[in-house]
This record gives sequence, C-alpha cells and structure tokens, in this order.
Amino acid sequence: MQKTFDINGPVDLNVELTAGDIVVVPGIDGSVEVDLVAHDAESQELVDNATVELRGREVFVQVQKKGSWFNFRNRGITCTIKCVDGSSLRARTKSGDIESEIDLARAQVNTASGDVSLRNVSGDLSANSASGDTTAGNVGGRANVNSASGDVKLGTVGGDVSANTASGDISVDAVGGSVKANSASGDITVEATGTGDVSVNSASGDVGIGLSRNTRAHLDCNTVSGDTRSDLGLSGDEPQGNAPLVRIKVRTVSGDIHVYSARTPAPADHVQEVQA
Repeated sequence: MQKTFDINGPVDLNVELTAGDIVVVPGIDGSVEVDLVAHDAESQELVDNATVELRGREVFVQVQKKGSWFNFRNRGITCTIKCVDGSSLRARTKSGDIESEIDLARAQVNTASGDVSLRNVSGDLSANSASGDTTAGNVGGRANVNSASGDVKLGTVGGDVSANTASGDISVDAVGGSVKANSASGDITVEATGTGDVSVNSASGDVGIGLSRNTRAHLDCNTVSGDTRSDLGLSGDEPQGNAPLVRIKVRTVSGDIHVYSARTPAPADHVQEVQA
C-alpha cells in the first residue's frame, strides 16, 4: 500500500504496527509518502485493512490485528515514511525496529522487541524497548530511555537524562541537565556533565563520570567490591565559588568507579572545585 499526501512543512507522525519495522527517511517538502510492505500472507491481509490518513497535520498509520493473537514468527511489515526534517514521531510496534534518518522535533517510541535508532531530536525523547538497543544522536530537550535488555547510547543531551536498563551498557556523550542512570548488569558512562546532579547505580558494571571544567562538585561514591578513582583535586571542604554545584552520587556492587575531567564540554559549561 502506498499513499501520498500533499502538505507543506513538518508533520506529526503517529504510527502503530502489530509487528514490523518503522523507518522515517528524508522526503521532499510539499508531500509525505507512506509505503506499507507486507512480508508474508498474513501481514498482507493486515496491510489491506490498514488505516493511513492525514488528519490536519497528523499522518496517522495504524496496522492492527483484530483480536489478541498474531504469529510473531511471521516477517511482519515494513512501514517507510518520507517527510521533511522537523517532523515529530510517535511510533509503536510490538516486534520490530524503529529508525529515523531525519532530524525530529520530538520522539516518543515503543517497541517490545527491536532496536531504536534516531538521528537527532531537537526536543524531548522518550524511548522504551523490552529487548533491543536504543541509539540517538543529539537531543535538545530531555531524554527518558528504558530497555529491559539492551544498550543505551546517546549523544549530547541538552536537558535531563533518565536511562534504565536491566542488562546493557548506558553511554551519554554530554549532558546539560541532571542524570539518573541505572543498570543491573552493564557499564555506565557519562563523558561530560557540568550543571546538573548525577545519580548512578550499577549492580554489576563499571561507572565513568566526566566533570566539565570550571565546575564545583561534591562526590559521594561507594562500591562493595571494586576500585574508586578520581583524577580531580579533592578536599574535605565544601566547594567555594559561584559556579553551579554538581552532586555526583554513584553506587556499585561489583564494579569500578572513575571520575575524571571531561574531554569535551557539557552543553552548558561553567575552576573545578571538588569535595569528596
């Protein structure tokens, strides 16, 4: 099934699949193209009964199985949408990957089993995956990512970060806000932070935190069976100065903790004074 809608500028994409991949690729201003491709007979029946509509500035795509049963061993459906940068994405699939090759205004994505890969998001990002990796480039707003089994990798995030995975690594290049990160089994790395508090827990995994220059910090780090190391000058006094105070709290059961000077600046960079 193919449909083309004549509409200028960014749009709001709202996509729901029973099973299959959702892919957003660059398009030409003035139109939005939706292409649904079934990979087996049962999926073709779903495509034939799919809803693909333009509702104002919302492009609505729904492919659902009537009833509660679906054979997830089938290869499902690929939904490819062509639109311009600045569009927003709300996507849900019970089994499949979600990928965007354009810069999104905001994104809210959910997949029960599959990877999430987004180029950039200028606003907020919310991503949930029961089994799969989540990767995003730069996020201008807040990032809230949850994965039961999979790695989380983010670029520069302008706002707060909340990341949780039961089994997988968490990696963030730079953060402009606070950080809350938890992993039952996996390493956690925040390469640069300088304005918000950091709270990290890892039951089994190493933790690395990069502190931006010109930042005051208070360290509260504890590991049951692991090493704790700081490359920063430490004192027992409360940090002085007018720069924002970053409170870093790290807990690990089995894993090393390393706090170091960030190699790259955080989105809002502010002389490192540190209290341990």
